[in-house]
Amino acid sequence: MKPLIFAVAGKEPKIHETAFIAPGAVVCGNVEVHENASIWYGCVLRGDSNKIVIGKNVNVQDGTVIHADEPEMGGVPTVIGENALIGHRCMLHGATVEEGGFVGMKATMLDGSVVSTGAMLAAGAFLSPKKIVPPGEMWAGVPARKFRDLREGEDKHALMAAVHYVEEARRHVAALKAL
Repeated sequence: MKPLIFAVAGKEPKIHETAFIAPGAVVCGNVEVHENASIWYGCVLRGDSNKIVIGKNVNVQDGTVIHADEPEMGGVPTVIGENALIGHRCMLHGATVEEGGFVGMKATMLDGSVVSTGAMLAAGAFLSPKKIVPPGEMWAGVPARKFRDLREGEDKHALMAAVHYVEEARRHVAALKAL
């Protein structure tokens, strides 16, 4: 099984040669995947309506769905900055995760919402449209609200995970070649 990568309405994905797109992932339309990024098994990045940018060293973990509405409908691109972590089964729609931002498993981010550099959105949280998680804070709940200030070093979790997932992707590439 290979990833499904294709153009939609003349919009073709741009994927850096060092990026890892796992078998079973779907990447279509106006999507940029930068160097050493990893898009894991079962992810869907659907750039048919608006742009999606996956920054350097980002890992988008298994089962995540990323999309955005058309600009004509007020939609904004989904942009994930360098060294950010997107946990398993997340949903990002017209959202921004700044460099080093952390989005926990099964979290949802809606149109215009932001996880800032050095901020965390907890597992299972629901970030409403246009809400911003400031640096140094963890937000949790449905709807997400400030849960607490981050403890020393927690703001670096995504950066540490970025290094781990670059190596993990290389191990998976080697394992897949051995099949």
